[in-house]
Amino acid sequence: MDQQVTVVDHPLVQHKLTLMREKDTSTASFRQLLREISLLLAYEVTRGLDLTTKRIETPLCEMDAPILEGKKLALISILRAGNGLLDGILELIPAARVGFVGLYRDPETLQPVQYYCKVPAELEDRMVIVVDPMLATGNSSAAAVQLMKDKGAKNIRFLCLLAAPEGIARMRAAHPDVPIVTASIDSHLNDHGYIVPGLGDAGDRMFGTK
Repeated sequence: MDQQVTVVDHPLVQHKLTLMREKDTSTASFRQLLREISLLLAYEVTRGLDLTTKRIETPLCEMDAPILEGKKLALISILRAGNGLLDGILELIPAARVGFVGLYRDPETLQPVQYYCKVPAELEDRMVIVVDPMLATGNSSAAAVQLMKDKGAKNIRFLCLLAAPEGIARMRAAHPDVPIVTASIDSHLNDHGYIVPGLGDAGDRMFGTK
């Protein structure tokens, strides 16, 4: 939709996403697929991490080799479904700092209501990646990003599995400086604020609840 939105169209990402969309996919399989796909999405969202060099000795010679620079990045999970993406990314970046934002969507107004926020210190010196499987109305995501900005974060990215055009528009209006990385931009939202065709409620499918 614009240069601030990246759709990861890698064949493995799209294959795993199709399996997740199927209504008969079990809770265990859904959870495993989400973990696997998050590793692939994390490759794209971390593309801009700063590098420096370090003098090392290989078995053959010395060299100046690239290594990550600066403070450890911060992963911020929007509870509860964000934890499904978080677990996979932590396998790739185990040293990342982790924070949690608790938001639920009021079923009548579709507006976010905050009930928890605990994030790492010194966000202003870290790349901050906010994760939530679904960018639907965009209200909760925009609220979570604003919380990070209020706590000093300057380099923020948003990672989701699926996005609706309405959610992207909401995020673009509220935070045009925040890149979005997703596996798919779906058609639209239904009257209940769910992404269509989507995959249902990511949290319910991940945890086996309704």
